[in-house]
Amino acid sequence: MDIVAVLNKINAVLWGTPSLILLFGTGILLTIMLKGLQFRKLGYAFKLAFTKEGQQQDAEGDVSNFKALMTTLAGTIGIGNIAGVATAITVGGPGAIFWMWIVGLFGMATKYAEAILAMKFRVKNANGEYSSGPMYYVERGLGKKFKFLAVAFAIFGAFAALGIGNSVQSNTIAQVMNTSFGVAPMMTGIVLVVLVGLIIMGGLKRISDVAGFLVPIMAIFYLASSLIIIGMNFDQIIPAFKLIFYYAFNPMSAVGGFSGILVSEAIRSGVSRGIFSNEAGLGTAALIAGNAKADHPVKGALVAMTGTFIVTIIVCTMTGLVLMFSGFWDPTGGQLSGVAFETGLEGGALTTAAFAANLGKLGEYIVAISIIFFGFSTIVGWYVYGVKCFEYLFGVKGINSYRVIYVFACGIGAITSLTTVWAFADMANALMMIPNLVALILLSKVVVSETNDYFENHYKLVKDKKSEIAS
Repeated sequence: MDIVAVLNKINAVLWGTPSLILLFGTGILLTIMLKGLQFRKLGYAFKLAFTKEGQQQDAEGDVSNFKALMTTLAGTIGIGNIAGVATAITVGGPGAIFWMWIVGLFGMATKYAEAILAMKFRVKNANGEYSSGPMYYVERGLGKKFKFLAVAFAIFGAFAALGIGNSVQSNTIAQVMNTSFGVAPMMTGIVLVVLVGLIIMGGLKRISDVAGFLVPIMAIFYLASSLIIIGMNFDQIIPAFKLIFYYAFNPMSAVGGFSGILVSEAIRSGVSRGIFSNEAGLGTAALIAGNAKADHPVKGALVAMTGTFIVTIIVCTMTGLVLMFSGFWDPTGGQLSGVAFETGLEGGALTTAAFAANLGKLGEYIVAISIIFFGFSTIVGWYVYGVKCFEYLFGVKGINSYRVIYVFACGIGAITSLTTVWAFADMANALMMIPNLVALILLSKVVVSETNDYFENHYKLVKDKKSEIAS
């Protein structure tokens, strides 16, 4: 029996239309209940994330709001933002980018809700650190009768971290190191094992310190490179956006040997890739959010919400524009974009070719280095997700065992084929998502209540004090 074929059939069901409707619908429901809070308070959320006002060192928690956000972004900004956008465009056309935006904007409300519940229902473990996540808000918020959902999330979260968050990343890094720099996969695996081991053995504080240093640097490096290409093609920005909006609602006609793309394919591709890029609804953000230092759950949640905006609206859009400018996305042989392209490219190779088309060999190295750093930060960030799930199942005594397993998986991933791991990771992600979304819907009134309490009481008091000082 071909296990990959079996897993792919399961994934076709798990990631089918009903699941996507549940995920998308949850974001819409929360947006309505919160009266579009992610749009109304986005500026305030960024202020809390990147200014001293949001970094409350004297509040309860383990790390600052900024470091909590960087740790989340470490696990979220990754290879999916490079290869995932290319896949979305090749499968769904330029219109897929529009639907990535939509799922990202509604996903901000989902991630906000996850973070509020994470902070409200967090607990302190035997090591004196906070533990949070869907496991805790399911069990403590919905009661013991729903504990089976909490256990299910924890099991699949621990496995997903070993797969999509770890071995798949180390495998991709090893391939890039071998292709671009001639480094043997075995050597890459050894280096990764040592570096990852040294970082995760230091616990959450060391991980957040590394993320707080590494994530801004790698994001600036990749985004600056993208901005250079966008600047070089300034006259194509408006035409590119016109194509995105047009093909979001109109099918791409068949041209030559190209069979065309239906609007439904653009929607499905954009939504699914958008979910994988920002992880809103998977519950991963909640595993970190509970460690943030904040005197009210809403503050930490607003900061967490900005992560979805950064990943989908900023990073994915820039990647999409670079692909649009290059013409490599165009399956009609350049007849739509006016630029000829090399056939057979997809995923990371497509993005690499797009950067190289504008920046030459330097463009290839930029993508290669970005993949290496994004992949490494994802490995470190997803360790936190996995260990939190493992801790819920086996207590703090099981942390050291999971660390060893995690480091071992990192090394194995660098030197083996991971077709099966990819398929299993997709399944694990879906099985994490379902219990989390059920909990978000059932606890949505708690999210609204906490939000109202903050903006009607705490937020108003702060504004009044500032007005008094100013006068």
